[in-house]
Amino acid sequence: MTNIPFDPYQRACPSRTVLDRVADRWAVLVVGALADGPLRYSALAHRVDGVSQKMLTQTLRGLERDGLVARTVHAEVPPRVEYALTPAGRAAHEPMQALEAWARQHAATVLGARAEYDARHVGV
Repeated sequence: MTNIPFDPYQRACPSRTVLDRVADRWAVLVVGALADGPLRYSALAHRVDGVSQKMLTQTLRGLERDGLVARTVHAEVPPRVEYALTPAGRAAHEPMQALEAWARQHAATVLGARAEYDARHVGV
């Protein structure tokens, strides 16, 4: 670890890559799905409706690489793989959950604003 002060407003700050991960739609939904406990890949895919196999795999790998998700392979036949939040993933869940709640609460307002904007800017 380093004692460098991170400032995401600076172009070269590595904290921007962290923001990219935790503000990603699929990451927010995967972390939310795992908040109640470990899940197998197929259960995650079912819970996060609409995510493609490729995107779910990429998201899980990224979350694992960033230390937010742990992948456990159980020595069974066939092998059973589960994904679970790490302590860092559980800590990330709270702000991600707040973002999800904001989206639920304000979706109608945002969609209405988009429609109004689009109506004003047709053909512009």
